[in-house]
Amino acid sequence: MTARVLVVDDVEPNVRLLEAKLQHEYYTVITAFSGEQAIVKAATENPDVILLDVMMPGLDGFETCKRLKADPKTSHIPIIMVTALDQKEDRILGLKVGADDFLSKPIDDVLLLARVRSLSRFKTLSDELRTREAVGRRFGVIENLHYLEDGLSARILILEDDNRRGERIKRVLASEQRPLLMSEANELGPEGHASVELMIVSTSGTSFDGLRLAAHIRSQTATRNLPILAIVDNHERDKALRALELGVNDFIDRPLDEEELLARVKTLVRRRRYIEALRESVDQTMEKAVTDQLTGLHNRRYMESQLKALLERMQRGGQPVSVLIADIDHFKRVNDLFGHDAGDDVIRQFSERLASNFRPRDLACRFGGEEFVVIMPDTLPEDAMQIAERLRHSIAAAPFYIGRNREQLEVTCSVGVSVGNQVSDIPETVLKRADQALYSAKQCGRNRVMAQAA
Repeated sequence: MTARVLVVDDVEPNVRLLEAKLQHEYYTVITAFSGEQAIVKAATENPDVILLDVMMPGLDGFETCKRLKADPKTSHIPIIMVTALDQKEDRILGLKVGADDFLSKPIDDVLLLARVRSLSRFKTLSDELRTREAVGRRFGVIENLHYLEDGLSARILILEDDNRRGERIKRVLASEQRPLLMSEANELGPEGHASVELMIVSTSGTSFDGLRLAAHIRSQTATRNLPILAIVDNHERDKALRALELGVNDFIDRPLDEEELLARVKTLVRRRRYIEALRESVDQTMEKAVTDQLTGLHNRRYMESQLKALLERMQRGGQPVSVLIADIDHFKRVNDLFGHDAGDDVIRQFSERLASNFRPRDLACRFGGEEFVVIMPDTLPEDAMQIAERLRHSIAAAPFYIGRNREQLEVTCSVGVSVGNQVSDIPETVLKRADQALYSAKQCGRNRVMAQAA
């Protein structure tokens, strides 16, 4: 896959060299020659990955990274820090200020491209989710994003068959996380792998093939989005590259540096929590887009799309689709005498009784105001009439309660029923027949059920 890469270095030949290498692999390259330029271009160009040199005059790489990660406009952009110094302290500091990875000069071209590919995949996913979340925020159906940004207290499963090595990893992580070994996986409880936020996989295991296990984890629906950190012996460069190609999110060389392990784990956990918060936010947007906020029932738009699909299925040889429209009798009088808050109380309680009187496969919706629609798939007219009568009786059988004083109010409803069973039926015609039946029920004295034949 291609991506937009921002290359930041104060030495122009270094910039041009990286630019040539990336363009040869069909990446679009943006350049900056200082930390200040990098901050501006990251905000305006929205690159997929930033290659950031550490040793720059003025604003160095560490401070630049810190500022990029502190700005909501750029905090989601993956950063690979590049330095001529292969010092452990620099690596760890880079990860602590928010860098997603760290490479030393001279840069290994194959490893660089593998890292860019891996991180650009993450950026593509986050961009898609951020776009959807922004739409929901613009329409006011979701609130601000909330997630634990510290990357701590995560449940981590360690897949290492060498007991001594596994115990050491667990001991190191236990200071900040909640690690478990393979032998302790039964402690995950009923949620199983759903409670795990990160898996650490050793590629040098003797009882399992670490790369094959990582590929299996990535291929399963339950763990497809679970971040994986591979532990690779430092002489096994091919395994590290292969791990990234298989979808492993990051790797760390053995012998392990404890501080680097903690820093990389926190980075992956933070990234996981950010993506999951975005997903949850998008799900919330979708749910609110098809849900009536007062009653929790589906709204009219969703109802009409589902009715259309069921009628199309019926026309291809499926069973009839029955529809009822229920209207609260004299509802305007409730609002006029007791106020709109009392009217909302009645609508909420009506929707609860409505939902409790239908089968799980039936679709109950608020049509608008005090009108409700129920779609009943595979339901014959006589069965639909019985169901509608059961609803009418449930509404009239017990009083409704309004206001803080829980005043009792007698409420009834009128119901119109129709059945979609003709090739020419569309949602509008079926709903119109049900509405005509409802009108007849109102004209005949209310608190009754009537049907309209096709």
